[in-house]
Amino acid sequence: MRKIVLAGLMLAAILSVNSSFGQGNGMKEKTVEVGGAPMYPSKTIVENAMQSKDHTTLVAAVKTAGLAETLQSTGPFTVFAPTNAAFGKLPAGTVEMLLKTENKALLTGILTYHVVAGKLDASILEAKIKEGNGKALLTTVAGGKLQVMKKDGKLWIKDEKGGMARITVGDVYQSNGVIHVIDGVLMPENEN
Repeated sequence: MRKIVLAGLMLAAILSVNSSFGQGNGMKEKTVEVGGAPMYPSKTIVENAMQSKDHTTLVAAVKTAGLAETLQSTGPFTVFAPTNAAFGKLPAGTVEMLLKTENKALLTGILTYHVVAGKLDASILEAKIKEGNGKALLTTVAGGKLQVMKKDGKLWIKDEKGGMARITVGDVYQSNGVIHVIDGVLMPENEN
């Protein structure tokens, strides 16, 4: 009888673990909720971001800059994704100005400053911070530099202008990388 109970418990545990993974084979994937929507590891950065109600400004900016196709490619990419509230912290009229067709190059520069080549989850970022004696220096796909540090148990990103953004939701895995949701917009040195 004891063997049957143990076998039943093992089967239940296996089914419980398997139900969190593998959407393609009829089982659910392990997801993280961002902006009220599940983020699926089998979908691309753009496919998931489009579902988040907290990232509508970012998605509009990515489309305006013509970066949607790039962020749907194989990658991998690490994206530090500002929320709508983060964009709301910018001076009045900034987002509207950036979304104008004539400012596409400026917008592209700012957006690609939020992207790093590779799949850098929190454990990799923390290892880089340790290697760098408290700070990790990352090069963005725009060619700029970001500093990552840990403060009060949280990961923070410092841009070239000294602005800081905190990772509020980390390790949102995608088929082509990872997203870290941040509470600020990062600005490269050459942008106003």
